[in-house]
Amino acid sequence: MNHSMTIPFGGKPDVVVLGAGAAGLMCAMQAARRGRKVLLLERSNKPGKKILMSGGGRCNFTNLYVEPNRFLSGNPHFCKSALSRYTQWDFMDLVQRHKIAYHEKSQGELFCDDSSRQILDMLLDECHLAGVQILTNCETHSVHKNERFELKTATGPISAQSLVVATGGLSIPKLGGSGFGYQLARQFDLNVLPTRAGLVPFTFTDSMHEITSRLSGLALEVAASTPDMSFSDAMLFTHRGLSGPAMLQLSSYWHDSNQISINLLPSRDPVHWIVEHKRRSPRGLLRTALAEILPRTLVLELQELWWPERAETPLAQWSDRDLEALGEKLANWTLRPAGTEGYRTAEVTLGGVDTNQVSSRIMECTTVPNLYFIGEVLDVTGHLGGFNFQWAWSSGHAAGEAV
Repeated sequence: MNHSMTIPFGGKPDVVVLGAGAAGLMCAMQAARRGRKVLLLERSNKPGKKILMSGGGRCNFTNLYVEPNRFLSGNPHFCKSALSRYTQWDFMDLVQRHKIAYHEKSQGELFCDDSSRQILDMLLDECHLAGVQILTNCETHSVHKNERFELKTATGPISAQSLVVATGGLSIPKLGGSGFGYQLARQFDLNVLPTRAGLVPFTFTDSMHEITSRLSGLALEVAASTPDMSFSDAMLFTHRGLSGPAMLQLSSYWHDSNQISINLLPSRDPVHWIVEHKRRSPRGLLRTALAEILPRTLVLELQELWWPERAETPLAQWSDRDLEALGEKLANWTLRPAGTEGYRTAEVTLGGVDTNQVSSRIMECTTVPNLYFIGEVLDVTGHLGGFNFQWAWSSGHAAGEAV
């Protein structure tokens, strides 16, 4: 890595890639393999910070079941070309060639056995072998286009034939998230769709905030829904609200003021189960029955919420209709989040550079020759589980083959 103040290639590379994250590293190494002189500029002190922290430090680097319907975009067809030309199997081949051990966790998610550092080292090794030059601590102050792209940077002026914007989104600013890519897009008259935090925990106010605080640390399997989408996975109560994979997935489909619905017993029919339990144990209490199938601390909170005045009433004294109504609530607990934790903890940024002005085959801007956008800066956002990394690899590879 080049930390000195001298700019490689005499300050005139063929290609400048802005951002040494997953997409930028993939694009740089692919372009350099084709003999291009590639300079990769990273504004923070080291490349790949989000790669290192991903997957709890084990990097959920792709998914066995990559399909276009696992991605959100204003143009749902846009991601198809790149994903089909550089697939999860291609990236897995690269991982295997570097002898990195990995495993499938659940639902096709692939993680390193050891550390996410291995994925970053693999990409840096490939860049080094191909001749990519990397400058860290190199903020780009401005970009102009004459015959070539002219950049003013913290390290000095740089001139390049092609410019690839791989600056990511607004999520997790302490790891380098910024709006610079959107700013560049607007400068070149590209449309930028509204952005918001995605794959992010929900927050609550009032009594629901108190409930989630008291239950903080408790996790259970649920089916969670918005009007458009449903996910079955784990939900985690936190001091601020609700997290866990089910909630993170749902957050990408949630809009302010919308309600969400949670089925606390997705693997059974709670209406039928409660009425049957009354037949079997008429003298038992409802909380005792539910504690057989739900965490006791959660049952006590629900009792306080839904049947406090009947807490000591034996099941025999409940009508079937009342028990059925309660079973319906367990299958459809309707909540209205106050909001989300925002970009500070969001794994991705929804929205971004409008894909209608970008070639789906090579990621080049259709109105500005030799200007490319890849990765999270584009209006393409994957589900949780390795899909956003695969978009970074696929879009980065597509641009790397063309610049």
